[in-house]
Amino acid sequence: MFVRLSAVLVAIALSTGPAGAEGAKLTDPQIAHIAYTAGVLDVAAAKQALLKSNSKEVKQFAEDMVRDHEAVNKQALDLVKKLNVTPQDNDTSKALSKQAADKYEQLAKLSGAAYDKGYIENEIAYHKQVNGALETQLIPSASNAELKGLLQTGLKIFQGHEQHAEHVAADLK
Repeated sequence: MFVRLSAVLVAIALSTGPAGAEGAKLTDPQIAHIAYTAGVLDVAAAKQALLKSNSKEVKQFAEDMVRDHEAVNKQALDLVKKLNVTPQDNDTSKALSKQAADKYEQLAKLSGAAYDKGYIENEIAYHKQVNGALETQLIPSASNAELKGLLQTGLKIFQGHEQHAEHVAADLK
């Protein structure tokens, strides 16, 4: 049921590595846009959860996602302004946006415990894949030390999100 989002996140890894469609390494502006887009999409998913969920734990998790992803994205925007860099949309960020819109619609059709389970399962899969892409592709590909540092900080926060989502999922069973 939640395979679509996992598939697009695997596309992050494929498109950012040397095996990408054109074999070209992503630029820092493209990496910044992918990371920013991933954060914006998770905030949108969390805001949906805040509206749809009746679970105290799910709502707390969603509040954490909004707070943390908005904070990291603010740091990212501040950094690109400081460096006078314009983030560049790319096939990966476009695919992320399309897949997230599809997932948003799919989750919108659910309610109650089914919604909570679907949202949290999606969050676990999303964070696993984004964290993997950060570790293996985006951070190693970043040229700018400050961008690399921000991505590393984000990775630590998002690994905590993955663990938090797994804890919530265990409590929902």
